[in-house]
Amino acid sequence: MLEKIFTAAAPAPIGPYNQAVRVGDFVFCSGQIPLDPATGEVVAGDVGGQTRQVMKNIEAVLEAASATFANVVKTTIFLVDMGDFAAVNAVYGEYFTDIAPARSTVAVAGLPRGVRVEIEVVALT
Repeated sequence: MLEKIFTAAAPAPIGPYNQAVRVGDFVFCSGQIPLDPATGEVVAGDVGGQTRQVMKNIEAVLEAASATFANVVKTTIFLVDMGDFAAVNAVYGEYFTDIAPARSTVAVAGLPRGVRVEIEVVALT
């Protein structure tokens, strides 16, 4: 059975999807982009600042699912420019300090709203 996960502490979906879906013990979080949940606008700043907002959004969705970054088993990072890898990785690494999850990083032609980074996660609760 599918369970919808939603929190006002993260940006509302901008399309026909949920912030996350729980299936059994797994939580599949949709990709988060650097939107301010209060305004729905892209946060200003460099890719490091955008990544920090993405991670805050993911944290809020995980919390709504009774999970934390310690529960994350897999992430996928989407970057418009692989030249941003080091800056994104530096911020990302602040959130995974014990056992880091499995991860893929993919270069893409573009992302919604012209952002530079999107991250999705899968967590085990």
